[in-house]
Amino acid sequence: MDIKSEVIEIIDELFMEDVSDMMDEDLFDAGVLDSMGTVELIVEIENRFDIRVPVTEFGRDDWNSWFVGLSAYLFLSC
Repeated sequence: MDIKSEVIEIIDELFMEDVSDMMDEDLFDAGVLDSMGTVELIVEIENRFDIRVPVTEFGRDDWNSWFVGLSAYLFLSC
């Protein structure tokens, strides 16, 4: 499974939300994420990809184009 599919699967599992057609949307504005959800997502990403994501790496604005930033981070970290 590629990174894109895996991240979409994680979000679907955690928040019961299909974000496959929301790549350019702000997940906060779309109601998918809130501050607690962000923590849950980061913890699950750390577990799934066996990486550590410093909290300082992802602020509220970083989720505006969430998929591009997260994918780049994961690609470079894995």
